[in-house]
Amino acid sequence: MTTPPLFVTRGSCVLYVSDMDPHGAQITAWAPGLAGITEVFHADFVGHAYPKHTHDQWSLMLVDRGTIAYDLAHRAHGAAPEIVTLLPPGIAHDGVPVTEAGFRQRILYLDTSVLGELLIGPAVDSPEIRDPLLRHRIDQLHSALGPDGESLEAESRLGFLAERLNEILTPATGRARHTPTVDERVADQLRDLLDARLTTGITMHEASNILQRNSTYLIKNFAKHFGLPPHKYVTGRRIDLARRAILAGRELADVAVDVGFHDQSHLSRHFVKHVGAPPGRYARNVVGRAG
Repeated sequence: MTTPPLFVTRGSCVLYVSDMDPHGAQITAWAPGLAGITEVFHADFVGHAYPKHTHDQWSLMLVDRGTIAYDLAHRAHGAAPEIVTLLPPGIAHDGVPVTEAGFRQRILYLDTSVLGELLIGPAVDSPEIRDPLLRHRIDQLHSALGPDGESLEAESRLGFLAERLNEILTPATGRARHTPTVDERVADQLRDLLDARLTTGITMHEASNILQRNSTYLIKNFAKHFGLPPHKYVTGRRIDLARRAILAGRELADVAVDVGFHDQSHLSRHFVKHVGAPPGRYARNVVGRAG
């Protein structure tokens, strides 16, 4: 008897979780609520093979274990841990495990607002991408889209990932040649927006609408001017607010939510990175504060 799937609400999204079934499959999938990504799909398969099919989105896949053999546009390919696999929309493909041990995969389904249709041809010709930087950025985005991730970070990660894919798939002759410049005024405007919504949060989509600039441009421009992307700027500023609140004697659970973190564990994770100690230990060592 197959165990029925479990549906769990994560914010405004529904997370689908499948227990290990008789065929040796374990699946987690969710709609992340981030413009440009329709679904995040994680699976560990032992006895599963994909039939030939198509998607109306791009499939950006990492293989963490095993190897998948697949046919794309009547040509044989392979997906393995050292390879980023990009399958374009509307092009039929299949997928079978190379060994009986199966495979573990993570897929982001991207719509054409992230990658344009002009890139379909280059992706059909070269779906196997050996690029460590790209793989690292995809891995970072998966983490940002997880239960402990942050929407602003995920937006930034998606922007950098899309830029890298466009660089790889666009022939050098078709790339614009110009010297990168920094628009300090726009960078300052974005910083002002981030500061104004520091504890409540603002998405890059909202910032893009307000400043009438492409979100990827805003992220890159901000990073060039200030030396770090918007999501890291916001996290650091929130940690500053948290430290001041702790020094003032506020309770940690209240501090976490008041400065913009999801909860105390979310605050603690970032606090350790920035301060070198968890907030509880920091609070216990505040001079003049009762234990």
